[in-house]
Amino acid sequence: MTQAKPSKSARKREQLALQELGEKLIALTDAELDSMSLEENLLTAVRDAVKLKSHGALRRQKQLIGKLMRRADAAPIRRGLEEIGASERQSKHVFLSAEHWRDRLIEGGSDELYAFETQTCHQDEELRSLLTELTITVNDRTEKSLRRQIFRHVHSILAGCM
Repeated sequence: MTQAKPSKSARKREQLALQELGEKLIALTDAELDSMSLEENLLTAVRDAVKLKSHGALRRQKQLIGKLMRRADAAPIRRGLEEIGASERQSKHVFLSAEHWRDRLIEGGSDELYAFETQTCHQDEELRSLLTELTITVNDRTEKSLRRQIFRHVHSILAGCM
């Protein structure tokens, strides 16, 4: 028995999917691109696409990337993009948690500080002193500065825990 080869429409859908995958590479940073271990010609094409400003030139470069993607193994590229997406979601989660805890700590006082220390298993005197300093401040500029410092401190603690 002979296998039927894919239709022209199916081949076109596959080529467009590979081109879209290649277009996602354009949005990555240089460090992320280096971690993907792409073929040299594909890596060069992606880096060139970042530099282009003209819509037509960028469209042609994306088509070239799609053509180069047909020769490359797409599975490791997909896995790499998924890993990068997972790390971005993790950093967003840490950022949102830090904002949430900063607000809870400022509003709730020592009860919330105890809850934060219990959850993170991390007791920190500097955070305690920042919160105390925030309660006695009268200057708006100083208050904003202290809120930022509290956020940075809470963020670093949460980033170390997760």
